[in-house]
Amino acid sequence: MLDILSPGALAALIGCAGGIGLGLAARLGRFCSMGAIEDALYQGSYIRARQWGVAIGVAIIGVFTLIGLSGFDPTASHFLALRWSPAASILGGLMFGYGMALAGNCGFGALARLGGGDLRNFVIVIVMGLFSYMALNGPLAELRVVLFPPAPAQNPAGIAHWLNGYGVPLVPAGLSIGLAVLILALSSKSFVSDPKSILWGGIVGLAITSGWAGTAWLSHLTFEAVPLASHSFAAPIGDTLFFLMMSSATTPSFGIGSVAGVLIGAAIGSRIKGHFRWEACDDPRELKRQIGGAALMGVGAVLAFGCTIGQGISAMSVLAFSAPITVVAIIAGAALGLRHLIYGFSPVT
Repeated sequence: MLDILSPGALAALIGCAGGIGLGLAARLGRFCSMGAIEDALYQGSYIRARQWGVAIGVAIIGVFTLIGLSGFDPTASHFLALRWSPAASILGGLMFGYGMALAGNCGFGALARLGGGDLRNFVIVIVMGLFSYMALNGPLAELRVVLFPPAPAQNPAGIAHWLNGYGVPLVPAGLSIGLAVLILALSSKSFVSDPKSILWGGIVGLAITSGWAGTAWLSHLTFEAVPLASHSFAAPIGDTLFFLMMSSATTPSFGIGSVAGVLIGAAIGSRIKGHFRWEACDDPRELKRQIGGAALMGVGAVLAFGCTIGQGISAMSVLAFSAPITVVAIIAGAALGLRHLIYGFSPVT
């Protein structure tokens, strides 16, 4: 296959396949991080939060099954290979969560809505991609490196690998944690009676697993020329914008394929549901909030090394130390942002 397609093109196809599954889950299964937080805080419904739990549990079980069956080594991923900075996870997560509340969507959600014809999210996607690149390689990069200098981890920065250092077998530890998360997610009668939510949560978990499996296979074939990766929607959005402008100077990648796949899957899903329609922003105040929120998400995701999908599921699937802390910070930031949107900055009376 490498005789026909370049390694980058193959990685993009792998990302696109998983991205289509994610896009379909967003449109057909209502899989949405912002929606899950809003449902829990203001409607008392934890259906979509438990759906995320299913995705996380399936992804963890999938990854550690890969480790046991094929010798897959997740320590080459940046989630485990780089030294974890709790301060960066907390600050980045808070920024991302607050920005997500202002924008009304995370990067993944914005792509899914854009695939359904909502052009308001086109602004979110462009601004988020731009600011993620500013924080990675642009004017904000030097400040980021000074505040949070990157360094390789002395030991894999993951929970299961840490337990393994104390003699706990790696694969059983990971499988046990994944199974516990899955059981906890399914411990609600109302959720178990909603098989559609369980199905789409499982599909998301399998999409994340497929990203790790596909890039690991390709990395082995190309002698590590293709980096190990799974789905995330911050820097890959910036990569996609750069590729669209300068394709002759760069190559396709897993992340670019993933972004394209979500758009394709969301478009298909919205057509199936009959929800596809062109929408635009007619409120300047709303547009201002979306631009500000997207900028915060772009910078916050780079600081935290991932977004709601990147840290919330991909990093969680390899049990990175950063994942649970970042997710809690994102939820806290989103809760604060939603409160300010609803009540303003005055105390609630």
